[in-house]
Amino acid sequence: MTATALHAQYVVDDTGQKVSVILPVSEFEGLMEDLADLAALVERRDEPTMVHDEVVARLKADGLL
Repeated sequence: MTATALHAQYVVDDTGQKVSVILPVSEFEGLMEDLADLAALVERRDEPTMVHDEVVARLKADGLL
């Protein structure tokens, strides 16, 4: 999601400086989900990767596909 896609409203102080942001709940939840996804990616970046066919084979073997 880009900043231009957000429906943000800003709260400003007496000098016009932005001090807070108001977002629709759905957009806030989407941003929080993206943040959690990025955190998981960072935590798992050193794990070995598998090719797609191997993933599919394992899921089928486990009865998940």
